[in-house]
Amino acid sequence: MNQLPIIDVSLLYSDDAHAWQSIATQIDHACREWGFFYIKGHPIPSARINAVLDHVQRFFALPAAEKLKIDITQTRHHRGYGAIATEQLDPGKPSDLKETFDMGLYLPADHPQVLAEKPLRGPNRHPSMPGWESLMEQHYVDMQALALTLLRAITVALGIKRDFFDTRFVEPVSVLRMIHYPPRHTASSEEQQGAGAHTDYGCITLLYQDAAGGLQVRNVKGEWIDAPPIDDTFVVNLGDMMARWSNDRYLSTPHRVISPLGVDRYSMPFFAEPHPDTVIECLPGCQDERHPAQYPATTCAEFLLSRFAETYAYRREQEAL
Repeated sequence: MNQLPIIDVSLLYSDDAHAWQSIATQIDHACREWGFFYIKGHPIPSARINAVLDHVQRFFALPAAEKLKIDITQTRHHRGYGAIATEQLDPGKPSDLKETFDMGLYLPADHPQVLAEKPLRGPNRHPSMPGWESLMEQHYVDMQALALTLLRAITVALGIKRDFFDTRFVEPVSVLRMIHYPPRHTASSEEQQGAGAHTDYGCITLLYQDAAGGLQVRNVKGEWIDAPPIDDTFVVNLGDMMARWSNDRYLSTPHRVISPLGVDRYSMPFFAEPHPDTVIECLPGCQDERHPAQYPATTCAEFLLSRFAETYAYRREQEAL
């Protein structure tokens, strides 16, 4: 239990039903035992990753005043730049030693859901950097497509309709996040971590991490193990929504980031989350007399907003107004 599984998903881009079943079985095992796994053989080219990483490094190197022009605390739909210590993932630790950029599905200002001031809905707030917006918007689309391919494999594993997630991920609230972790010596105290221990909120997360390392996952024995960078892979993990959908058949596993010594760390997680009105409730095949539903039904938006309020002080302040 000291090494996460690595799954080749290349044959998910074929019509080979036997291959789909084989990959679904591997994913099912990883979701039950770990809630974490690596994927290789995905269609996101390394040139794209390198281009995005280059833009991300240049963005975070900008002066604070420039980044704060798109300050995430000044928006109601959670888009833009989050300064260091804006987020506190582990309530027992100091706020996290990281800065972030968040974007989601672009909806124009005149979209009915934006006009109705629906939560988590609106245009993105990009920095004024040449090439940034078109690159990031395309990367968002491609990461959403990859996430849906993995979710279709999960439908095979769970024995539900092949289009179950497709219909629920129309106009999703998925988030593409860029993160910069400064070196450990810049921490405010020995207790401050890059990202405190937490579980993700949504359905599944696809993570690119650079060569710096620092990601750790808690195994079923309660031990923290390293999840080191592996070239041309994404780390995939399940979030709390998938745990609720599967009635804890699948694990939403705690993980953290220990800031590396002497170097900066950059990562790019894609949080795949459905349409905000999607009902999150136990799937039919995941409950029986011995395993009744563990969670009450909720919606994607209700659940995410409750988790945001726990993590971000500015969200609590907004809700109090």
